[in-house]
Amino acid sequence: MNLNIEKTIQIGEEIQQKILATQTKEELQKIKKECLGKGGIISQIFRQTINLNNQKEKKDKIKLINEWRKKLLTIAEKKEQELTEKEINQQLLKEKIDITLEGKNLPWACLHPLTQLIKRIYDIFLRLGYQIVESPEVETEENNFTKLNMPFGHPARDMQDTFYLSDGLLLRTHTTNTQSRILSKNPNTELKIISAGKVYRRDDDDATHTHQFTQVDCFVTGKDISFSHLKGTLELLMKELFGEQQIIRFRPSYFPFTEPSVEVDAACLQCQQKGCEVCKRSGWVEIAGAGLIHPQVLQNCGFDIKIYSGFAFAFGLERLLMIKYGIENIRNFYLNDVRFLQQFV
Repeated sequence: MNLNIEKTIQIGEEIQQKILATQTKEELQKIKKECLGKGGIISQIFRQTINLNNQKEKKDKIKLINEWRKKLLTIAEKKEQELTEKEINQQLLKEKIDITLEGKNLPWACLHPLTQLIKRIYDIFLRLGYQIVESPEVETEENNFTKLNMPFGHPARDMQDTFYLSDGLLLRTHTTNTQSRILSKNPNTELKIISAGKVYRRDDDDATHTHQFTQVDCFVTGKDISFSHLKGTLELLMKELFGEQQIIRFRPSYFPFTEPSVEVDAACLQCQQKGCEVCKRSGWVEIAGAGLIHPQVLQNCGFDIKIYSGFAFAFGLERLLMIKYGIENIRNFYLNDVRFLQQFV
């Protein structure tokens, strides 16, 4: 069979397509044998061409056949390399061993419940125009006791109640030391101050007492400050913290730095005033101490008591959280137990 040049090119292109379409090395070897081997299609065409009488046609066709043979062998070689890499990659993937361990999902972090409550209280009082002030935990007797109407000999100054340091210093027993410091630096000034921090007392640690706890102190000075300002502020604070339904009551009490003084009770959140262990069957829970700032305290700090008056209140944050969430042991706040802290995420 005598094939012209066009037909020869067509056969070369068909063989090329077959090589490129192969998916395995076995298929490729079969095509190479059938088309490029000694008895293959290209060899058959070559033998037919040798017998041509037209020398020019014979020369051109032999050249074309050799070019196609070289081209197809190169394509087949590249295809074989490609298939070899593919097999190796498939084998590696099949034999792959995962030497890694699954990572641990880290739990969501959050602020400590005491810090969350402090931030919330600060937000409330900032809206009311108060200024946030911090005071040192290591304090002098003058700022912690004397200016707050607790002179030498007062029971609160006893060694059994206070942690004394050297050089007349002590660990503050209340955040009311902020009040004596700020009032002394700003006599006869209208002030609205909120402060929070740790305080220290020589208590035996148990489920409801600890030698260190967190206290918030708030005070206001100005002209014609009355008990109604105190009551309105406390009612607003409790409603913001515990809901619009929250109610409070005042009971007469005594504090050396306020006169008159009251204990502030809140309706029990756990039993809705029906009576439970938290409120000792009374329906009410004590939450704060409050009152009008004692005239002697204002005088000690340089205020004219004929013009200026004020109110103040303070409460422990741990107690508020214990009441709100029914927490039975105050020490949970300081043990860093993740199981406890995760409840406040």
